[in-house]
Amino acid sequence: MDGILVLNKPKGFTSHDCVFKVRKILKTKKVGHTGTLDPEVTGVLPLCIGKATKLVEFLTAEQKTYIAEVTIGYSTTTEDQTGEVVEEKEVTTSITKDHIDMIFEKLKGEIEQTPPMYSAVKINGKKLYEYAREGKVIERPSRKVTIHDIFLTSDIIKENKQVRFSFEVTCSKGTYVRTLAVQIGEMLGYPAHMSKLTRTSSGSFLLEQSITLEELENLVSEDQVSSVLIPMEKALLSLPKLEINDKVAEKVQNGAVLPFPEGLVDDSEYFGVFHQNTCIAIYMKHPTKPGLMKPKKVFH
Repeated sequence: MDGILVLNKPKGFTSHDCVFKVRKILKTKKVGHTGTLDPEVTGVLPLCIGKATKLVEFLTAEQKTYIAEVTIGYSTTTEDQTGEVVEEKEVTTSITKDHIDMIFEKLKGEIEQTPPMYSAVKINGKKLYEYAREGKVIERPSRKVTIHDIFLTSDIIKENKQVRFSFEVTCSKGTYVRTLAVQIGEMLGYPAHMSKLTRTSSGSFLLEQSITLEELENLVSEDQVSSVLIPMEKALLSLPKLEINDKVAEKVQNGAVLPFPEGLVDDSEYFGVFHQNTCIAIYMKHPTKPGLMKPKKVFH
């Protein structure tokens, strides 16, 4: 049982809870996740099983897609529905689809975000949520993230002096959708928070491929489990691919530094090196020697 399990994470579970549960179901200690989801968030959580745990660091997708609901009218300490109310303001203006579409156009591309206090970002060796639980607010640096696409996916509903609507967003790694919901509220002139969130894709892993914990528990044989795992080779196809010949393959197996090939998209952190359609190594741009790349992991 080696491969990637695309789990449909249930609400109320931490990512570690899911790893623990899957270890128990599959009777193996070799289970690792490729990036956490908050307990209240549902959707795509890729888990590496067996030998595929060696791939965890290479499968932290650069791009993710979410469907989020934003509630306009009050903000919270955590920027989502779990926090305490910080500010309330009745929505008295008419919020239309055209108005929201205009805001979404402004958000597309590179934007700045300040990580929320209730997040796992480390400042001086301590996670921000640990400071937050002590009642402290820490100065934290803004970061640049990219919104590739964002659009409305629901009606605009007004009730109880508040407005809520859903949107789909495809964004870069490191984007806080909670913070994005707050930013949307600010652009509309109101406090806001994220009231629901589902991740529908992480890199090449899609919600349609996912399996629930209950469905996994109902698989009785090892063959049935293997049939729902994405093979390691297929999982690595999401990396930029470099196909090499026999002569270069021999050098790769010996851990050689190689010239960076012309035409290869170079904004990715890692590259899959394939020989006869089999991934034999993962390379990265050489940190000190421009124009070269070095092995990060070689699969013998």
